[in-house]
Amino acid sequence: MALTSQWPAPPDSVRYLLPEPSVQLLSSHPLTRELYPIAFGHYRRASGHHMHREQPADHLLIYCSDGQAFLNVNGEAFTVSAGDLVLLPAGASHRYTADPANPWTIHWVHYTGPLADAFNSHMGFDQQTPVRYIGRQPRLLVDFNGLLSVRQTGFRTSGLIHVANRLRQLLAAIPMIAEHSEQDAGPDLEVLNSYMRENLEQRLTLEQLAELAGLSPAHFATRYRERTGISPIQHFLRLKVERSCQLLDSTTLPFAAISRQLGYDDAYYFSRLFKKIMGKSPRDYRHTARH
Repeated sequence: MALTSQWPAPPDSVRYLLPEPSVQLLSSHPLTRELYPIAFGHYRRASGHHMHREQPADHLLIYCSDGQAFLNVNGEAFTVSAGDLVLLPAGASHRYTADPANPWTIHWVHYTGPLADAFNSHMGFDQQTPVRYIGRQPRLLVDFNGLLSVRQTGFRTSGLIHVANRLRQLLAAIPMIAEHSEQDAGPDLEVLNSYMRENLEQRLTLEQLAELAGLSPAHFATRYRERTGISPIQHFLRLKVERSCQLLDSTTLPFAAISRQLGYDDAYYFSRLFKKIMGKSPRDYRHTARH
């Protein structure tokens, strides 16, 4: 059977398989051979998503952040809903199908290595417990998204070592993450702001940030403003402008190049945002004596 499903992922989803030479490197390198990923990604509203594996060679961890799916593991049926963490261990026959009326949204990782069983036990799973409810956990989504950083490394050894150890961090943190109450006082600002800083090159939307916080967009925007006095998107734009100031100070890059680094092909548009926040144009900022 194929490692991952052949479901055609839509544009806002990611399916990332490490090439065989990279997997071989991970399986032999002293810093990664004990535990390493093989494939990972996320699917949003995965309508039509289904899979059937007999005796898979790797372990599969799935976190459902929205929607629902129907799961069968070694002949036992389960329903997976938002807030559920699913472990499908190596050797366990399983099949799953997204609920046609309410398809799940998931983050997932296939992994293997001599330490995999120990980490599975550490996370609280056993043969009778393939599904654990841990609630909406923004930190876990950040850790899953962190695996995707390998996409920008060109399969270099340093990037592969980094992603393998981010997997270790993800699995190790799950018992602590699960201890957090689902009825948290509000969005975790530290996690959200760290995620924004790590994705300054992206054009993040309110919906994406709300999903990370486990809230509806309207509720998330209200709670965020209550705690910070500013909207989440305004804060994200300010972080982008702050970063552009650093680049104007420390490099000779033209502002158009800086704009592209921060996700704006239209430098004129970003220049107007810059001036609105800083009170002066990027050109005037660069030529102002500040030391």
